[in-house]
Amino acid sequence: MSDTLVRLDRSAAPSETARPDPAKVVKGDPVHTTWNLEDRDGLYCGLWQSTPGAWRVTYEEWEYVHILEGISILHEDNHPPVTLRAGDSFVIRPGFKGVWEVVETTLKDYVIRA
Repeated sequence: MSDTLVRLDRSAAPSETARPDPAKVVKGDPVHTTWNLEDRDGLYCGLWQSTPGAWRVTYEEWEYVHILEGISILHEDNHPPVTLRAGDSFVIRPGFKGVWEVVETTLKDYVIRA
């Protein structure tokens, strides 16, 4: 690959493993693994995976998401929940507040613009 073309592939970057802040966890013990493939000038992209669980989220940035594997449910405060499955793509706008629930281990690719 060239320096100007980046493949979204888990083998292209080292992984980072983390858990959400315990104060934000609503259910389970989710473990997140992230492969950051781009991190510059307020642009972030890569792959993210989570095991089942649920936690509160607040978005202050734009995020484009494409679900590659698994099932998750986004519970936006004061709105009906939205189930996300492999093949679904969406944008989360700044100001989103709610709960991200992983029902089946979920793998997504993402692009974040801060």
